[in-house]
Amino acid sequence: MFDNLTQRLNGTLKKLKGEARFTESNIKDTLREVRMALLEADVALPVVTDFLENLKEGALGKEVQSSLSPGQAMIKLVHAELIKVMGDKNENLNLNAQPPAVILMAGLQGAGKTTSVAKLGRWLQENNKKKVGVVSADVYRPAAIKQLQMLADEVGLVFFESDISQKPIDIANNAIEAAKRKFLDVIIVDTAGRLHIDDEMMGEIKALHAAINPIETLFVVDSMTGQDAANTAKAFNDALPLTGVILTKADGDARGGAALSIRQITGKPIKFVGMGEKTTALEPFYPDRLASRILDMGDMLGLIEQIEQKVDKEKAQKLVDKIKKGKSFDLEDFREQLMEMQKMGGIGSMMDKLPGMGAVPQEVKEKMNDKLLARQIGIINSMTMQERRFPDLIKGNRKKRIADGCAQELSDVNRMLKQFLMMQKMMKKMKTGNMANMVRGVKSQMQMRGMRR
Repeated sequence: MFDNLTQRLNGTLKKLKGEARFTESNIKDTLREVRMALLEADVALPVVTDFLENLKEGALGKEVQSSLSPGQAMIKLVHAELIKVMGDKNENLNLNAQPPAVILMAGLQGAGKTTSVAKLGRWLQENNKKKVGVVSADVYRPAAIKQLQMLADEVGLVFFESDISQKPIDIANNAIEAAKRKFLDVIIVDTAGRLHIDDEMMGEIKALHAAINPIETLFVVDSMTGQDAANTAKAFNDALPLTGVILTKADGDARGGAALSIRQITGKPIKFVGMGEKTTALEPFYPDRLASRILDMGDMLGLIEQIEQKVDKEKAQKLVDKIKKGKSFDLEDFREQLMEMQKMGGIGSMMDKLPGMGAVPQEVKEKMNDKLLARQIGIINSMTMQERRFPDLIKGNRKKRIADGCAQELSDVNRMLKQFLMMQKMMKKMKTGNMANMVRGVKSQMQMRGMRR
C-alpha cells in the first residue's frame, strides 16, 4: 500500500540526515523532492501546493525543536501534515437514529459498492454488535441483486428480496419497513453505479435519498483512480449530501493520491478503506496510522487490534502454555499459526503495518503473499500427524511423498521446513508462542531474504 510514495519520501528525508541545521538551500531541495513525490503519487495539485506551503512554514518556524536534527524535524513535520491533509482523526459512522439506522451507498460502477455493503455489514456485526440488513436497489444489473444475496448469506446478514421490475424507492422503503418488523439496528441500501454527468441517474438517487432520508450517505470509490477519485467524490457531493467515503482496493494502490486528496477536495472524511476482496478486508480509516505507514513507521497499534480481534485466544494460550512447559513447537503448531494469519487477512495485511518494510525489496514482498500461506498449509496438510508432531522424521522419501501429495516441488517442501525451523528456534528462545512472535518471525524472514539479494 502506497509503496511508491513511501520509498520516494523516505529517500528524500534521508538526505537531510547528514545536515546540521535547516538552511534555505536544503529546505528548498527537500520541498522540491516532496513535491515530485506527491505529484507522482497522483495527489491533486491544490493539495500539493497547500502541503508544501505548510511544510515550508513549519521548517522555518519556531516550533521546530532545537533538540531535533533537520531530518527528524522534517519527518515530524511531514507526518503532521499528512495527518492534517487526511482529516486529523478517525470519524465513526453516525448511527444515532431511530432503528433501523439507514445507510445509503453510492458510487460509480465497478468501484466495489456491493462488496463494500457486505464488508460494512460484517464490520458492524462483529465490532458494534449490530443486527444488520441489506437490500439492493440496483434495478439495472440483475446480477447485483444475486451477488448481494450470496454475500449476505456468507456473512450472516439479513437479506431483503428485490426485483428489477420494482422502483428503487419502493425497494428501499419496503426493506426499511421489514427491517423495523425484524427489530434490526441497521439497514444498508445498495444502489446502481452511475456517472455524475448522467442527469437521469443522478435524479434517481437524489429522489431515493429524499424518500428514505439516510443517516449516512457513503460514497464508494476506487483508490486506484488517484486524484480522479477525489474529483468524482466532489461531483457526487455537489448532488448528494455525502457524509463520508469508503476507499476500495487500497491494498493495490501503490500511489496514494486518492487518500491524500479526498478530504481536502470534498471536505468529507474517509471512514473506511477496503484492503482486499474478502468480506473481512475492511478497516476504519485512521489518518495518523496511515501517515505512519506512509513514512514506513508501521502501524503497530492497528496490528495489535487486528491480533486481538481475530486471533483465537484459547488456541494462542494453549500454545503459550505448551512452550512454557518446555515442549517443542511442531509443524501442527506452525500450521495453526499460519491459519491464524489467514484469518487476520494474510501476510499482505500485516506487512503494511510493520515498521521498516520499506527496506524490503518489492520482489520479496510480492513473493510473500497470501498464496504462500496457502501453499505452506497445503504442504503440512500432506503430512501424516506423526510427521507433524515429529518433524525430524521428514527426510528423503517422506519429503518426496509430501511434495507429490500437495502437487508442489521438493524445493518448496525444503523451503517450508527451513522457515519452520527458524520459527521453532525463535519460539524456543522467546518462550511465548503467540501471534505477535509469529509476526516478528515473518518480518525477520523477509528482511533476511532482502539482505541476501
